[in-house]
Amino acid sequence: MISPKRVFDTIRDQGISFFTGVPDSLLKNFCAYVTDHVDEQAHVIAANEGNAIALAAGWFMASGEPTLVYMQNSGLGNAINPLVSLADPEVYSIPMLIMIGWRGEPGKPDEPQHSKQGRILTELLDVLQLPWFVLDGSLEEPESVIVRACQVLRKRMMPVVLVVKSGFFSHYSLQKESTTQCCITREKAMEIIVDLLEPGDLVVSTTGKLSRELYEYREARGEGHGKDFLTVGSMGHVSSIAMGIAARRHDRRVICFDGDGAAIMHMGALAVIGQSGLNNLIHVIFNNGAHDSVGGQPTVGLNIDIPQIAKACGYRDARSVTEPDSIKDFMNQLRFANGPALLEVRIKRGSRKDLGRPKTTPLENRDAFMGNLGVVRMEESDG
Repeated sequence: MISPKRVFDTIRDQGISFFTGVPDSLLKNFCAYVTDHVDEQAHVIAANEGNAIALAAGWFMASGEPTLVYMQNSGLGNAINPLVSLADPEVYSIPMLIMIGWRGEPGKPDEPQHSKQGRILTELLDVLQLPWFVLDGSLEEPESVIVRACQVLRKRMMPVVLVVKSGFFSHYSLQKESTTQCCITREKAMEIIVDLLEPGDLVVSTTGKLSRELYEYREARGEGHGKDFLTVGSMGHVSSIAMGIAARRHDRRVICFDGDGAAIMHMGALAVIGQSGLNNLIHVIFNNGAHDSVGGQPTVGLNIDIPQIAKACGYRDARSVTEPDSIKDFMNQLRFANGPALLEVRIKRGSRKDLGRPKTTPLENRDAFMGNLGVVRMEESDG
């Protein structure tokens, strides 16, 4: 394993002083080191990976200096448009160093949402015509790889990628980590809401630990999982999935379980939901001001007024709570109110150490959810 400091110092020695991106679990030790050792003005945790590419382009045009953009390989999809239509040598020719965590690397067990992402990563980089280099923990001198990558980005004036394998970085603990003043955990807040659901209610939950907690709570209650759609991957899109379901099934109430980092990633969805007029959609954002599933790197979630944003977008009702009784009061009021409505629950950071993962596959989850709605799968209806 290589210390984050070695990599950071090498990158800084190459004249790179601005860092931006979206945190990734494989890069969490490096991201933590950057957070502790770079001024806040020169390190921006972006809303999404495409934003990070644009920030890097702006920094270069204002300074003439390349930047470091970090992301998980699943985030490359968000970055493709600005990479091809902004930073590409055939357009504005913007040099930058992109560090990508290789989730789902072939031959290494990972979660199902990373399987194809990992398998096609290098092929996708080739299609995008992006030069790429691999950082592996077995390298004796990773510095030489980083230096070569920086030479290429300057010579060709384009983005160049460092693909980081699992286990490359040694451990580093974030020193600047802050705690919220909230009294309730995400898991407890979720349980309170689930306990108040009506028999016909549907839940659509975001990727990460929230869906894992929901799965385990249904198990603890001795219930099936047909009322829940547990989103894996597609970070930031859970509210749009929920809207699509609510728009088709006005006879069922749809509760969207979202996170602050995910909601911020594609916040434009709030505007569309707010204008939908859907009376059966409740959007719950569990806000701990952190990317909790990938290392606890901070978001701006606790520094913005999410309920006011929602109201400005057209949500019929929106409020923020921190106490269990306030959660119950709002959810009970919504039994008699029109939506779309939004509840922000400000929560503690962190989760249980023994939190498990769903034992069902994504396809099994989809089929159980659709079966609960009485929807016949296309392959069944065609046959």
